[in-house]
Amino acid sequence: MAMLPSEQAPDRRSAVLFELFVHSVVDYAIYMLDVNGRVISWNPGAERIKGYSEAEILGRHFSVFYTENDIAEGKPAEELLVAAEVGSHEDEGWRLRRGGERFWANTVITALRDGQGSLVGFGKVTRDLTERRRTQEETTGRRLAFTHFVRAQETERRRIAWDVHDDSIQSMIAVSMRLQMLATQRQDSALMQLDDAIQGAIRRLRILVARLRPPALNEDDLVASVRDYLADVVDGWGLDYTLRHDFTAKPQSDIVVTAFRILQEALVNVRKHANATTVVVSLTGQDGGLLAKVADNGDGMKTGGESSHQALSGEHIGMASMRERAEAAQGWFRISSRPGEGTSVAFWIPLGPPGLARR
Repeated sequence: MAMLPSEQAPDRRSAVLFELFVHSVVDYAIYMLDVNGRVISWNPGAERIKGYSEAEILGRHFSVFYTENDIAEGKPAEELLVAAEVGSHEDEGWRLRRGGERFWANTVITALRDGQGSLVGFGKVTRDLTERRRTQEETTGRRLAFTHFVRAQETERRRIAWDVHDDSIQSMIAVSMRLQMLATQRQDSALMQLDDAIQGAIRRLRILVARLRPPALNEDDLVASVRDYLADVVDGWGLDYTLRHDFTAKPQSDIVVTAFRILQEALVNVRKHANATTVVVSLTGQDGGLLAKVADNGDGMKTGGESSHQALSGEHIGMASMRERAEAAQGWFRISSRPGEGTSVAFWIPLGPPGLARR
């Protein structure tokens, strides 16, 4: 009568348990090769991943799993040689299933030696990483698309800013100078009032130009950009401001621009709508991303804050713009507010490739 594993000698019991383990694994292909690279054992995981039954594959050379290019370049033999020389070999690349379907695999080949150190074969473990690779490619694609979007948007902003500054504003300045001359010659108050209106329009256009392309924006340094914007712009609004940060990362330029634009919009909203006297901006590294907040001591929002993805009917274009920027970067955006207690805008964007937004 066969003994149960618990009744056998320790070495034999370990061997039996290991054999049970290997034949219970279905997420990894685990199999043995002889010294010439021919398959001599096959587990259910190998059958599931590679598509060959044990009867079909035993005795065949493991190069059957490699692409024609890899075989032509001698890759299977080279991997065995490296494993024999250094003990193991690890690789990621395309492999073939039964029928010729390609899949992306991580493989580890380990040289097996007897008590005298003689090579007796190889153990090989293969993981199917096709889905992970597909996800990475999709993530990379989204990242590139986001980067191109940000760059295109900033390029268009610069173009509009230059056009407004070099064309519209200059033309209006010329008209203003002519009106001033005529108003002085004729002592015409109506002309002076018209010139005042033009001067006001010029000031507003200059503010627009500064918003489109703020001198403070340094695409290589978020903290410096925010600090300069607070000093150069927000200070002129009569707001007391505080910048708090422990952010030391150096994110890519598209992340810097995105974060800066959200913060810029949030600060402009404070000026326009909050009736606040102080504002606090904080930048913190959290969960592999940037957590940023803008909090004021103003009137607060009459309807209170909201964090759900409800219709934007109660959300003005500035709020919608901030939310869209954060979510385009695979992050999140929130507003919290109570009447008389000010408003806090917070957003998180990942510093690396976009992934699951953390809430």
